[in-house]
Amino acid sequence: MPVATMPLHRRAPGRSRPSGLRRAARGLVVLVAAAAVGAGLLAAPAYAAPSVEEIEAQIDKQWQKLEPTIEQYNKVRSQLRVNRQKSKSLEKKIQPLALETELAMNRVADLASRYYITGPSQELGVVLLNAKPDELGEQMALLDRLASQERRELEGVMKIRKKYDDQKAKLDGLIAEQEAKEKQLAAKKKQIDAEIKRLEKSLPVTVVKTTNCPTIKDVVSAAARTAIKTACAQVGKPYVWGATGPNSFDCSGLTQYAYRAAGISLTHFTGAQWNEGKAISRSDARPGDLVFFFSDLHHVGLYLGNNQMVHAARAGKPVNVSPITTMPLAGFRRPG
Repeated sequence: MPVATMPLHRRAPGRSRPSGLRRAARGLVVLVAAAAVGAGLLAAPAYAAPSVEEIEAQIDKQWQKLEPTIEQYNKVRSQLRVNRQKSKSLEKKIQPLALETELAMNRVADLASRYYITGPSQELGVVLLNAKPDELGEQMALLDRLASQERRELEGVMKIRKKYDDQKAKLDGLIAEQEAKEKQLAAKKKQIDAEIKRLEKSLPVTVVKTTNCPTIKDVVSAAARTAIKTACAQVGKPYVWGATGPNSFDCSGLTQYAYRAAGISLTHFTGAQWNEGKAISRSDARPGDLVFFFSDLHHVGLYLGNNQMVHAARAGKPVNVSPITTMPLAGFRRPG
């Protein structure tokens, strides 16, 4: 009896429709994911740039590697100077010995040539020909003694020369080792130097590093950066009344000199510089601003931030970095 079959496009009653549920679930996942991305939950992790302090710490770490390398380099170079001088001294001692050796060898060669190749000289030939048989042995013994004397002289010179040659060979070997080490240390120093420069270049443009001043952050402009670098480069130069550089400065002469390098003209007078800049509150003061003191504005410095300034202090004290808290503060001005 034929069995009825269900059409392929029909489903048994009571069975669920999983495809619809799957579509709904996928839609829900997409919505949740979209919401998460919008909220930043599934976004790629963002890595903050290292802070100035972190970069400074890396520079310090590299410097800790560099300084011992520099001292090893200095040690090897000083040893090389000493050993090269010793080598020159030995060379001077060897030169006359070399000459003496050569002369002695020439005498022996000449003797051998005369008696074994061309025969004895005419004078010796007469002696040998006219000598009695018992005297002939004495003549030959004389010749042997002459040859032996030459050999002994030559051997003595050669021993002394060998002693100096051996010493020089050891010294030359040591110099070669030190020269190789010098090159290795120089290459290592160059590598660390390059890493320090790379780290310094990674500092934000608002940071200024100079030899004579601390690391300075939050510099407001390119002009301020130039002025700071210029002023800090003068640290250690003497205070001279009325001087505007480049070898000595008074207080307003230093600030004038620093900003002239940045293309900004200031008058060589504290009162005029006060009026030539924009008034800035203490809370808004930034590195590169001018900082004035006393009610009559008779002293000025270049602010470095963190309550520090670089200034031409007074007669008897060179340009230096000092706290701004040592004198009564009058206010800040921003040139340009």
